[in-house]
Amino acid sequence: MDRMIEQTFTVPFQYKVCFTKNVFQKDNRLLAQLLTTDKKSKVLFVMDEGLVAAHPSLPDQVKGYAEAYKEDFTLCAAPMIVPGGEQVKNDLRYFRSIVEATNKYGIDRHSFILAVGGGAVIDMVGFSAAIAHRGIRLIRIPTTVLAQNDAGIGVKNGINMEGKKNFLGTFAPPYAVINDATFLTTLTDRDWRSGISEAVKVALIKDAQYFQWIETHVEALNARDMAAMGDLIFSCAQYHLDHIAGKDPFETGSSRPLDFGHWAAHKLEHLTGFSIRHGEAVAIGIALDATYSHLKGWLSLAELRRIIRLIKALRFEVYVPELSGEALLEGLEEFREHLGGKLTIMLLECIGQGREVNEMDKDLVLDAVQRLKSYRDEIIEV
Repeated sequence: MDRMIEQTFTVPFQYKVCFTKNVFQKDNRLLAQLLTTDKKSKVLFVMDEGLVAAHPSLPDQVKGYAEAYKEDFTLCAAPMIVPGGEQVKNDLRYFRSIVEATNKYGIDRHSFILAVGGGAVIDMVGFSAAIAHRGIRLIRIPTTVLAQNDAGIGVKNGINMEGKKNFLGTFAPPYAVINDATFLTTLTDRDWRSGISEAVKVALIKDAQYFQWIETHVEALNARDMAAMGDLIFSCAQYHLDHIAGKDPFETGSSRPLDFGHWAAHKLEHLTGFSIRHGEAVAIGIALDATYSHLKGWLSLAELRRIIRLIKALRFEVYVPELSGEALLEGLEEFREHLGGKLTIMLLECIGQGREVNEMDKDLVLDAVQRLKSYRDEIIEV
C-alpha cells in the first residue's frame, strides 16, 4: 500500500533596507549595530574594484571602523577586491574565490559576508554566500543607483553561465541592506544614469504619477542633483520591496511584472558583449516593449511618444544595431526557459498599468525594432 507524509511549514523573512551617509565613519553606528549579535561576529568583506579605485582609502576606512567596534565584530582578513560589472559574474574564478575564502577563514552561518559594490558584485557575492554552508548571513552595501533601487535590495543572487544571464542563482534574502548615498557622488555619468531606467520601468507598470514625477525631474536628475536622486531611489526601492512582499517573492509562478523590458535587455547585453550597461539595455527593452504594446493596439501613440521622449531626455539610446536581426528573438525562448516553461511578458495598457501576455508576435517585434530605429534620430515632442 502506498503511503505519503505531506509537510507544510511557513518561514517568515524580514530584513532592513537602511538609508544613510558615510557608513564607515566611526561615529556612524549603523553597521556595528547590524553586526552586533549574541556573540562577537566574524566578518568577511568583498569590495568592487571600481569602487576602491574611486575611493582608494576605503579598505583602510573599513579596518579603522572594525578597530573602533572590535568588541562587536572582527575582520577575518583584509577586504577582498574583485572586478565590477558582468565580468565578475561571467568568470567562475571570482565566485570560487569567495567560497574558498569562507573555508580558509572559517566563515560559518554565525558569521557575516559584506558585499560592497555594484549590482554584479552583489549578485556574485550573494550567490556565494547563499550556497556556502547552505547560507551565510549577507549584508549588502550597494554603491550604484541601479543596485540601490533594484539589484541590491531584493532576494535574488546569481552568476552567468552557458551564455545566459543569472543561469545559476538563488533566492536568498539578505540579512540587511545599507544604501549609502555618499558612494553615488563618484559614479560616472553613465553609471549614474543607468539605474534610472529601473525607476522608469516601475513607474510605467505601477504608477502614472511616479512616471510624471520622473518627467518633471529630468533636468535635476541629469544635473546629478542628490536630493532628486535620493527621492527616486527611495520610491523605486519601496515599489520593489512591496512587490517582493506580495504573493510570489521567490517567483514560483511565471508572472514577473518587474521584468518589464527585460527579455530583450538580457539578450542585448550578451549580443553587445556586455558593452552596454544593464540599465542601458533595460531602457532599450522598455522602449521596445512599449512600441510593441502600441502596435498591438493597446498603448496610445501619444503615450508611446511620451515614453520615448522621457527615455531620450534621460540620455538613453532607444536603438542599437544589435537590436536588429533574428538573434534578438532567441531572447524570448531564453526568457521562457528562465521563467520555468511558460512565457509571460509584461506589456503596457497605458502609462501606469501593465498587461501580461503569454505569447509575442515575432514579426511585430521586428516591426517594433524598425520603429525604434526611426525614433533614434527623431526629436520626439509630446
